[in-house]
Amino acid sequence: MFLYFLALVAIYYLYRWIREIPRVPDKGNKFVYITGCDTGFGNLLARQLDKKGFRVIAGCYSEKGEEELKKSCSDRLIATHLDVTSKESVAKVAAMISSKVGDRGLWAVVNNAGVSVPSAPCDWLTIDDYTGMLNVNLNGVIAVTLSVLQLIKKARGRVVNVASVFGRLSPTGGPYTVSKYGVEALMTVSVLCIEPGFFKTNVTNADIISKSLKTIWEKLPQDVKDDYGPQFLDLVLKQLNTQVSKMGDADLMKVVNCMEHAVSAVRPRTRYSPGWDAKFFWLPLSYMPSFIFDYLMLSQVIPPAKAVK
Repeated sequence: MFLYFLALVAIYYLYRWIREIPRVPDKGNKFVYITGCDTGFGNLLARQLDKKGFRVIAGCYSEKGEEELKKSCSDRLIATHLDVTSKESVAKVAAMISSKVGDRGLWAVVNNAGVSVPSAPCDWLTIDDYTGMLNVNLNGVIAVTLSVLQLIKKARGRVVNVASVFGRLSPTGGPYTVSKYGVEALMTVSVLCIEPGFFKTNVTNADIISKSLKTIWEKLPQDVKDDYGPQFLDLVLKQLNTQVSKMGDADLMKVVNCMEHAVSAVRPRTRYSPGWDAKFFWLPLSYMPSFIFDYLMLSQVIPPAKAVK
């Protein structure tokens, strides 16, 4: 019986592999709009789609990001300044895209822009900390999508949203998981979702997160510091640096290839889960009873000096 089951699984994956091979034609007339192209997944995706022949419109937050991307790509690629938290910036880029694509419409928008700091225990943060990240990771996704939705409809195209395995589970406090749960909730027909595990990008950069934690700690009221104890921050930073270095996958192309498939495949998947940790730990864990998840997470937690009983 077990052998029959293995055979069925093998047949299913073979069928899926064959089904997902065909790519869309006429790439030279298909425009793809990508946010967050300064570094990381967005930068690599813009380069890859440009090499594949797509007409890429790359939104970059910094002038340096624009210039470096232009130097490494063909003349087809358009790099433009984009701040997803600014209505004016989003509208300006959308108007430019409309003038470029004309009646063809926009084949795809890839909502990749995102940040991971400030991330900290909830009682270290303020509503402004939540608002700042939600404006990028969630409201920015909504704003960009709505700004080009009619162009997507015109091309009968697709929306690709970069969420996270932390859009299914919430192992840490703070606004990051809240924002990614929100992105998951945006899933509708013709919206495709990328749920990466841990990869070595600025979002999981231990130095950036550590610096943010130190800054937040220095601003905390003394009574909150007393609750956690004088050693708490050092222990958290040590654990952070150890775990991130172990868990982070340096092969960003695992994610980029999923994003490229979502854009270019005739029959894309609804969800992609790049990363072995996503496939074999985080996603299976998301289907397990809550007490199992709680036990595993609490076993790794550094308790405050005055832990709540």
